[in-house]
Amino acid sequence: MTQTIRLTMAQAVAQFLAAQRTIIDGKNVPIFEGVWAIFGHGNVAAMGEALYSVKDKLPTYRAHNEQGMAHAAIAYAKANFRQRFMACTTSIGPGATNMVTAAALAHVNRLPVLFLPGDVFANRRPDPVLQQVENFADGTVSANDCFRPVSRYFDRITRPEQIISALRRAMQVLTDPVDCGPVTLALCQDTQAEAYDYPSSFFDETIWSLRRQGPDENELAAAVAALQNAKQPVIISGGGVLYSGATEALRSFAETHGIPVLETQAGKSSLPHSHPLNMGSVGVTGSSASNQLAEAADVVLAVGTRLQDFTTGSWALFKNPNVKFIGLNVAAPDAAKHRALPLVSDAKLGLKALSAALSTTKAPATWTDKAASGKAEWLKAANAATASSNAQLPSDAQVIGAVQRAIPDAIAVCAAGGLPGELHKLWQAEKPGHYHLEYGFSCMGYEIAGGLGVKLARPDEDVVVMVGDGSYMMMNSELSTSVMMRKKLIVVLLDNRGYGCINRLQMGTGGANFNNLLEDANIEIMPDIDFALHARAQGAHSEKVASIAELETALAAAKSRDMTSVIVIDTDPLITTQAGGHWWDVAVPEVSDRAEVRTKRAEYETNITRQTIG
Repeated sequence: MTQTIRLTMAQAVAQFLAAQRTIIDGKNVPIFEGVWAIFGHGNVAAMGEALYSVKDKLPTYRAHNEQGMAHAAIAYAKANFRQRFMACTTSIGPGATNMVTAAALAHVNRLPVLFLPGDVFANRRPDPVLQQVENFADGTVSANDCFRPVSRYFDRITRPEQIISALRRAMQVLTDPVDCGPVTLALCQDTQAEAYDYPSSFFDETIWSLRRQGPDENELAAAVAALQNAKQPVIISGGGVLYSGATEALRSFAETHGIPVLETQAGKSSLPHSHPLNMGSVGVTGSSASNQLAEAADVVLAVGTRLQDFTTGSWALFKNPNVKFIGLNVAAPDAAKHRALPLVSDAKLGLKALSAALSTTKAPATWTDKAASGKAEWLKAANAATASSNAQLPSDAQVIGAVQRAIPDAIAVCAAGGLPGELHKLWQAEKPGHYHLEYGFSCMGYEIAGGLGVKLARPDEDVVVMVGDGSYMMMNSELSTSVMMRKKLIVVLLDNRGYGCINRLQMGTGGANFNNLLEDANIEIMPDIDFALHARAQGAHSEKVASIAELETALAAAKSRDMTSVIVIDTDPLITTQAGGHWWDVAVPEVSDRAEVRTKRAEYETNITRQTIG
């Protein structure tokens, strides 16, 4: 006879999550670090009681904002290369929908997170309950249906026994290398409190491990043939290299076959910056070293990348008319993009299989010499851009240089605005994961919450959050959470008094300075926000510095301090690193009364002729 244990549905969820494990570096550890929770009427009674009962083995963390805590959970998973992750629970209504942006972020970046929002009453007796969204054409709809398009798996739990199959499916998605992403289980609040006789085996410890699929022999043969005939090959390294744990395989492959490596935003840090074959960033925010090789490449081995427009220069970067792509990716749709030769495989296994089959095949010395020369030239430009300065308003690049000099081993965290482009070009990451950029969804407000998640994942590392004033104003409340949890962050806040990045893009497309910088907005008085005082009010140590030299001194002090620090510095909103980079397809109006726009439209029409379609 099957042994059972009588629990509420919420208790069953908590017990199940606490029993899920994984193996990292030979150690058996919980796969869920814990649960972020902001309680409301839709989850405080049943889910709150359930989490309390397992708090010693499944910690519950309190945040200040639902989107913020979800960002922290997602950053935790990214910093762990998707091997461990977290769950988030909220009430129904705004608590739940506040997490939808984060769900979209996780979906785009293919990062695991489990959302457990409360939902309406399954029995419908008290309808409409507080915060219920009513759809008079469909009685099954609730606010949580917003999660459907941004979840890899969605389910609404209306009976306590449904959780048995739903949680198993959730775990399969969260740990799947292809389907990995956000899972939403909307928990009807009355169902959370209902009891059921669950099989005891449902709560047995379960170990989940990364599934590795090797390449198909026919696809492998085609890829090998292309590389054997290549005279000017390059590797584009994406986030899949890090998630596969393939950094050593990438290094070995590049060295054995003499192929330069170009890094995407997600793939940066997959090879040490100082490695002679690492050409740095590629694409719209690419180094000149990477982009000149990409333009001439005859074979592009794209490893673990979805080849989005910033990587490909909106598909205008690769100028060799005979260029071939090889898509080494666990996801078949990504592997076949842009008519690539698909090589559907785990990155680590795929690189090893390719290398074995290529044997002694090596790129011509003239090609690797060109790469070395290009990197040397790029480093001169990058060092000039990041050099110390006594400018009254330093550039973002000069601030980045100061951070790198003061805390060279820091993990840099950022997400949106102009900083990601500058960091992609200029940050010198020597270790995997020491560059943490959320640039798939490029979500303003991710930075501080994301930094908190990184610090949870890597408590012994220095985590430096670089954030503009625009993103800080959108979301900063998890700064206080880092203080109360004693998870030390070093936040460098660059104040350019508005949305400087988009202002530059507006100017670059012929637009007038309008509604981006505060001085160009429809306001009655120019705000004078004291960011240092605001950060101090949240419990952080804070100061405002007036120069790059003062910034470096403040960073050294922050590194030695045992609490979260915020350092504010005014920066120039118009200066950006001119070296490197590539055109990006931002459509310019065909019709305008302004000559500046008409000029930019003519340039745009020339540029789009350089795109390769399909």
